[in-house]
Amino acid sequence: MDGERGTPDSATTREPRIPPVVLKTLVTIVVGTVAYVITNMINQSQDELWKLAMSVVIGGAALIVQYMVDFEQRLASVETGQRTHTQRILDDFTRVDEVGGLLKGLDESGMSAEDVTRLVRSATQVGLQGPPIVKAFTRAEIASLSSVLAALTGMTAVWERDNIEWLIRLTGCARKTIDATSSSVDRAFWNTDPAGHYMDAQRAVMREHDVRIRRLFIVEAGEQPDDLDALCEQQRARGIEVRVLLLSASLARAIGATRDVVIFDDELFLEFVPDVRQRYVKTSLDADAGRVGEQVRRFDDLWAAAAEPAGPRTPAGGAGP
Repeated sequence: MDGERGTPDSATTREPRIPPVVLKTLVTIVVGTVAYVITNMINQSQDELWKLAMSVVIGGAALIVQYMVDFEQRLASVETGQRTHTQRILDDFTRVDEVGGLLKGLDESGMSAEDVTRLVRSATQVGLQGPPIVKAFTRAEIASLSSVLAALTGMTAVWERDNIEWLIRLTGCARKTIDATSSSVDRAFWNTDPAGHYMDAQRAVMREHDVRIRRLFIVEAGEQPDDLDALCEQQRARGIEVRVLLLSASLARAIGATRDVVIFDDELFLEFVPDVRQRYVKTSLDADAGRVGEQVRRFDDLWAAAAEPAGPRTPAGGAGP
């Protein structure tokens, strides 16, 4: 019956294996016997001692040949293993040298090799200790970061939704200026919790690095936002320069679409792209010098056409429709 102790299973039954020494001995005996028979058939006049000696010599030669063949096979196996081991060591040294070169390049480029080392070490610890879902989340985060960094080699990156984390993190990186436009699409944002973190980040860079922040609120023709005055006063009280631009039909045609843009140090900008329902569906990060220059000139023109919140808000760029 299957599964009984002591009963060999058909899947585990093995053929009996002859030890190599016994096999070589049997081959030697067979070769010696055949040699004896052949020498006896060739010349029957010789004495038995000579015939026996010839068979022993031939059998011994066969045994030696077998050991030589076996030795050559073993030597070839050892050489193959040695080459494989040597190649593995060379590959390891190559990887170590490559990693060392990358870390050196990070230091030379002004990046932090220590942060990258901590990232790799932490990912390794998560891989060794974490449950499957934590490992999957870690892989997804590393893949996302790698994708963004690879895109930034071309000085641009896109996030397919509203990315407040980029906005707050870039605010903390600013050292000179932050210029931002805020349209009606952006108005509801100021009543959310992330807006509080954004304002905290702005206060920090103004206090610690004397960063100048200008915010331009763009009001569409016919729009009457009740909370705009309070919002402007709130931001001015925090040291942010604020102006309001009442968008006339002629000015709207001149400047085109009014997407919310934040420019950092005149070197990089974030653009928040809304859909037809006026919800942000994409965040674009761009550091291309030509496109950044266009955004800087556009903001300066709009800023010059805008008015202080406390002053009269008359349509800029001509009369309304």
